[in-house]
Amino acid sequence: MDFGFGLNPSSAIELDKQDLSLYDKLCRIEPTAATCIACGSCSATCTAAGYSGMSVRKLLIGLQRGRSQEVEQMLSHCMLCGKCTMVCPRGINTRRVILTVCRLYDNAEGML
Repeated sequence: MDFGFGLNPSSAIELDKQDLSLYDKLCRIEPTAATCIACGSCSATCTAAGYSGMSVRKLLIGLQRGRSQEVEQMLSHCMLCGKCTMVCPRGINTRRVILTVCRLYDNAEGML
């Protein structure tokens, strides 16, 4: 059946083939990460976002989609200022989430 539109092959994400282990570990350690509604409040207040594209929302979505290289690159741009934590409508401690993700990447590199 043709609906008149399609996805570019580069945009298609096959979630069944993605490694979601980092996101699963994050949600076990920081359960509030799973409550993110991707509203963008964190991105709107982020000082680094305008210069580097850093966003907690993008970070969590990247982990959910198995894009670990993009997430790892984004982590280096965070200044840990805490503005995103103050504006999060879900009350997620985004600084703690970011630090947890950093620890998970450090642990993953140590296992290689």
